[in-house]
Order: sequence, then structure tokens, then C-alpha cells
Amino acid sequence: MNTLSIDGWCKPSDNGKSVPIGMFHFTVDDESHLKMERAEEQLQESQEKEVYIDVDMNIIELETPEGCGNLSDCRLRVYLTPEDQRGHFHLVGHRASDGELVYTNAVMVDQLG
Repeated sequence: MNTLSIDGWCKPSDNGKSVPIGMFHFTVDDESHLKMERAEEQLQESQEKEVYIDVDMNIIELETPEGCGNLSDCRLRVYLTPEDQRGHFHLVGHRASDGELVYTNAVMVDQLG
């Protein structure tokens, strides 16, 4: 299991500029890591742009930044960088309080281990 602390952002629904909201702390269990590796392979073999993996909130142990509150949904978005076709992921969801999109900076899938 990997414990991560990653900067988070909020993207207002009015298409405004993303603003930093603080650090997200969460764990990625072995099963989710394997799903992300499979998603990376799937993307490398297909023309798909991204794959979303649902998150079990009981396993992830998510701590959102102060003022963010709970998320109404939470997924891991896996995508490939155009330069080297390597998989990256980040946590995405919507704040339960106002539905605004929140997300973290990205991490390379193969950095988990």
C-alpha cells in the first residue's frame, strides 16, 4: 500500500482558472495499483485517451484539504503522456458541498511500488 500526499486543485464550474486548495492525503492499495497498471496497458494498446477507476472510500483513507470537505464521487484518472506513452494518474472528484471539480497533481503509475 502506498500513502500519498499530493497538491490539490479546484476547477470552478464557470470555466474559471483552477485554484490550489491544499494537500490531499490518501492511500493506494495493491488492487488499485494493479488496476492502474492494467489501464496503462489498455491505453497503450488502444486509441483511448483515459480510463477512470472507481475508488472504494473505505480503503483509500482520503483526507481532503481544510475547507474542501467530502467528495460526492472519487475516481482515479489514468492517462498517457504524449511524449513517452507512460501512464500517469490523479485523483478526481466533486465537492459534495457545491459540486465543483477537484483533482490532484498527477503521479506516474510506475512510481508506485
